[in-house]
Amino acid sequence: QVQLVESGGGLVQAGGSLRLSCAASGGTFSAYNMGWFRQAPGKEREFVAALSWNGGSKYYADSVKGRFTISRDNAKKMAYLQMNTLRPEDTAVYYCTAGPGPIATVRWDYWGQGTQVTVSS
Repeated sequence: QVQLVESGGGLVQAGGSLRLSCAASGGTFSAYNMGWFRQAPGKEREFVAALSWNGGSKYYADSVKGRFTISRDNAKKMAYLQMNTLRPEDTAVYYCTAGPGPIATVRWDYWGQGTQVTVSS
């Protein structure tokens, strides 16, 4: 029903920036909450950021607060994660996700394939 494709990952020096993009197709993009998760080798997938369907609520993991910004462009059916002041511990595969309903009870039903972010020291 909803397909998500991430892009924008790559290799960056510590302190640098990357902007991840998530292109959505199918469904009604504006009706979905959007989120980003990440997973490093040997670790559990962890929450990074989320944005409500109406753009009114943003949430960030403490580890990225103040450095990362989640945004969306409903006209383009795109979601973004601007990552600044990157640290080696940010190295992970980053996944875009989408889910319906109130963000307080969101069910992340749809996932992209992931994009690798590697931060060198």
